[in-house]
Amino acid sequence: MAIVLFDGFAFGMLLFVLSVGLSVTLGLMNFINLAHGAFGMLGGYIAVLTMRQLGLPFLLALPAAFLGAALVSVVFERTLFRRLYKAGELNQVLFTIGVVFVAAAIATYAFGTVQQVIILPSWLRGSVEVFGLRLGVYRIFLIVVALAVTAVLVFGLERTRLGAQIRAAVDNQRVAQGLGLDVERIFAITFALGSGLAGLGGALAIEIVGLDPAFGFHFLVYVLIVVAVGGLGSIAGSFAGAALLGIGDVAGKYFMPEIGSFLIYLLLVAILFVKPLGLFGKR
Repeated sequence: MAIVLFDGFAFGMLLFVLSVGLSVTLGLMNFINLAHGAFGMLGGYIAVLTMRQLGLPFLLALPAAFLGAALVSVVFERTLFRRLYKAGELNQVLFTIGVVFVAAAIATYAFGTVQQVIILPSWLRGSVEVFGLRLGVYRIFLIVVALAVTAVLVFGLERTRLGAQIRAAVDNQRVAQGLGLDVERIFAITFALGSGLAGLGGALAIEIVGLDPAFGFHFLVYVLIVVAVGGLGSIAGSFAGAALLGIGDVAGKYFMPEIGSFLIYLLLVAILFVKPLGLFGKR
């Protein structure tokens, strides 16, 4: 039982890293970016290429995935997505889901449909014994990374000048511009941060679930569930929602394999029935 809880929590932390960027983007910018999963896939392929072609170690491939996805997202935000900020929700959904289809087609053409694999450093492979339990080293690493991301985001959004500027620009763009804030630059930084985190999550996910051109579609469902359960714009909500859903998904598949794949949807319905705004949502 303890091993199942640990594996579920580790999977939940992977979902958290993948989804918290969308929670920030959707909750702070009011932009429905269903292309979030495509940026996660991009980060995964960047990690694969940098490790295979450039010979970078895994720990350097992770920031490369973050930066690569963030830079590409800035180009999209400046040229395409910015035009949709004041458009209706349906236009945002249709356009960004179209980006996912295009990204999947490009990935299929460039890499084929086979699963991509990476070779982890020896110190991240295998397991260690903790309190009599054999725990996977890589899953411990996932948990550590997720906790570090949480601390950085909370500090950055709540305790720094940039975080205050982001909150001001979101609350009232016109007043923020009147105070001399460059709202367009702030939104670009926020979008890059969210997409970069998706890229980091995509790189971390390769060892657990693999990587193929359908990645953007498959994990988009999980990401949307985490954001809905946690509540828009809430880092704590995304963390709690991801942990709950990760444990529920792994435990359901282990103890009730017949319905395990549907358990997270039952959890989603039950939670939103009681808390329509999510666990920590305010609007």
